[in-house]
Amino acid sequence: MQGKDITQKVLEKYNDVFADILNVLLFDGRNVVDESTLTDALPMSMLKIDGRVRSQERDIAKYWRKSKINVALFGLENQTVANKLMPLRVFGYDGAEYVKQSRKENSDKAKYPVITLVLYLGYEKRWNYPKTLFEVLDIDEDIKPYVNDFKINLFEIAYLDREKIDLFKSDFRILADYLYQMRVNRDYIADETTIEHVEELLTLMSAMTGDNRFEETINELKGKENVNMCEVLDRVEARGIKKGIEQGIEKGRQEGIINILISLVNDGILSVYEAASRADMSVEDFKKYINKN
Repeated sequence: MQGKDITQKVLEKYNDVFADILNVLLFDGRNVVDESTLTDALPMSMLKIDGRVRSQERDIAKYWRKSKINVALFGLENQTVANKLMPLRVFGYDGAEYVKQSRKENSDKAKYPVITLVLYLGYEKRWNYPKTLFEVLDIDEDIKPYVNDFKINLFEIAYLDREKIDLFKSDFRILADYLYQMRVNRDYIADETTIEHVEELLTLMSAMTGDNRFEETINELKGKENVNMCEVLDRVEARGIKKGIEQGIEKGRQEGIINILISLVNDGILSVYEAASRADMSVEDFKKYINKN
């Protein structure tokens, strides 16, 4: 899980990907947030709990600026599994930024909104946990009118409409397309969309699928232009075939050696113990192999 979290952050840290996510999910594909207007924000904030200072860290945070003035702070939180306490987490992240704006040294500065997007990247099942503060809290009815609710901006990427996914222009489209196809078809057929951030996307695909062959192809593709997922999958498949052949050869070689050792045992030249040792097997396993053959 940690590997997925890290690789998601690595891809989304690029301004073109970050801006693309905002423009599609919040503005229906309109180019409202230009990548040139985004600057990195520190993802970590400090808070004091029970007298102790603790840190909390967002996945990705960026300021949206116009004329050197912050218009908003956008945060992205990735979830591959649903989290029932997500409203509390996001409330903490957003609250920490508002506390920062309320400090004395920032009193004369313009105040800006904080917007967090929760990207749910699971495709096996829907997000089935709370999306609001009220759903998390156990609130007495007498005080409920005085409690402010809070909702998270949740986007289930694999469950977006096909038309929405096609609005993405960055490498995030490839990830969204993969999640959508895996949900609908339990299979993935790549297209010829060019990958901009090859290493980051393939590392993420490796983490999402558990298939290390995606990462193994990175060196083969370094310096190559116009790389797309069709070519990547061809190379991944070729690696799988090559590995299968190598494993078959090794298995055949090992079986040949064992058969020779069995013959030497049957001829009284070697003891079972000596033969098992040369085959790098336990005596018990070697005897089972003799009986099997």
